[in-house]
Amino acid sequence: MKSFIFITFAKFKLYDPNHTINMKINRNFVGFSLIVGLLLSSCQSKVDLIVHNANVYTLGQNNLKASAFVVDDGKFVDVGGEELLEQYTAKKVLDLQELPVYPGFIDSHCHFLSLGLSLNKVDLVGTKSFEDVLDRVKRYATNKELNAITGRGWDQNDWKIKRLPNKEQLDLLFPDIPVALRRIDGHAMLVNQKALGLAGITLDTEVTGGQIVKENGKLTGVLIDAPMQMVTNILPKPSVEDKIKSLQDAEEISFANGLTTVSVAGLDREDIFLIDSLHKTGALTIRVYAMISNSQDNVDYFLKEGPYKTDKLNVRSFKVYADGALGSRGAALKDSYSDLDNHTGAFITSKDSLEALAYKLAASPFQMNTHAIGDAANQVVLEAYNKALVFSDDPRWRVEHAQIIDTNDIKLFNRKILPSVQPTHATSDMYWAEDRLGEDRLYGAYANKALLEQSGRIALGTDFPVEDVNPFKTFYAAVVRKDSEAFPEEGYLPENKLSEIEALKGMTIWGAYANFEDKEKGSIEAGKVADFIILDRDIIKVSEKRILKTRVVATLVDGKIVYSNRIN
Repeated sequence: MKSFIFITFAKFKLYDPNHTINMKINRNFVGFSLIVGLLLSSCQSKVDLIVHNANVYTLGQNNLKASAFVVDDGKFVDVGGEELLEQYTAKKVLDLQELPVYPGFIDSHCHFLSLGLSLNKVDLVGTKSFEDVLDRVKRYATNKELNAITGRGWDQNDWKIKRLPNKEQLDLLFPDIPVALRRIDGHAMLVNQKALGLAGITLDTEVTGGQIVKENGKLTGVLIDAPMQMVTNILPKPSVEDKIKSLQDAEEISFANGLTTVSVAGLDREDIFLIDSLHKTGALTIRVYAMISNSQDNVDYFLKEGPYKTDKLNVRSFKVYADGALGSRGAALKDSYSDLDNHTGAFITSKDSLEALAYKLAASPFQMNTHAIGDAANQVVLEAYNKALVFSDDPRWRVEHAQIIDTNDIKLFNRKILPSVQPTHATSDMYWAEDRLGEDRLYGAYANKALLEQSGRIALGTDFPVEDVNPFKTFYAAVVRKDSEAFPEEGYLPENKLSEIEALKGMTIWGAYANFEDKEKGSIEAGKVADFIILDRDIIKVSEKRILKTRVVATLVDGKIVYSNRIN
């Protein structure tokens, strides 16, 4: 286009018989030629990477779609069409043959370190009976010298006999070594007598914020929420080397699934500093939005020191627990569980403590991100937020899970308060949620669309390792509201389906917004970090039955390939 201006200029000069225009041109020829030369030179700007012939979902403010973009020094510098090939020269050019490209996915609620650590524990996910659990534990312990056995993933709702387990058989199998097996949601634990004894838990032990389950005057070995920490305290702690390997293993899994940022729901100070040190040495690449675990020590330290930000780590929020989980009946409900009389769950953090912390954090730069599952917990959290945030302009405080909400309380969400939800929770819980809640309470359950309409944005995650890391399951559950077997046919509570673009935004730009990072990531726009993924199919347009078959072709962070199954 710019060279054509010069050619037209030459022809125009040739066909001016009176040379009147030529005189003016001669006086400005040198200057004009210099300008044209500079313009032509700019077309040959040298950059690191050009991606073209692609189906790019930019999710930018001005254009949703593009076919090409340019990356230099780890950032997007231009986004547009095939004309970019004429304007830049690149060290590397990727012709994607119309493959779809998206901003790097953001998992807005996960347990990143826990995922890595779980790889060295007994995997109890998918067990179909308590006998299956015992078999896996026995196989794990065979021919190993262990000083403790830990595992995670059982869910009594998947068993034919849907009752919480009992420790009796564990006591027979492992009388001399502590055993601690977490439920899939992490809010209940089955332990043997050896673990109870080491933790000092007896029939007379009293706890607040949880339950020590008893039957017929005996301990069952099931602990819900708060008392679990008593057992955790006596178990062997992973070494720094164990944690480093676990973080790197979790990163590898995340990159293979197209995740470039993970919002980690609860980290202690020492683990945050470990992640920072690994980033600085290049041993860890994935971007981390760290929610600080709500211990008094952590609160005191970070409120004194303030937020901490690097190009890979962002520490400016606290993770708080209002209640437990629905599957273990620890979620705090306004009325009794439908399948357990006179039981309403429990608050892990009291109403007064939640309000006091909300006022304290509202006076700081920190965000408050509170786990709330039951309708009672959600009401208390939302009311505390609204009171504390009266004078805050852009706090972006989050309700993590926002799972069961009284329909009268949905209006308490607003532009200051964001829902951070996990769509696969709905499709995992749908087989038993009505048993817990009854039909009426389902009207405010897993209400993703209603929450989006109220707050204007919604952040999507998985809660891994509670659910699968796979973000395509997140997308599928959000837009189709079915499980992997395509059940139910019309979708679960289908009025709360998100559109494809809404779900994609929830996994990218809205996730970045929820982390105060929307100016630097979450879309493919000039000036933002070059985090993007290439997929083997367009999840926006393919039939719903093909969404779950989607595979990541490549994941790039700062314009550099961190995972690939095709590209060198």
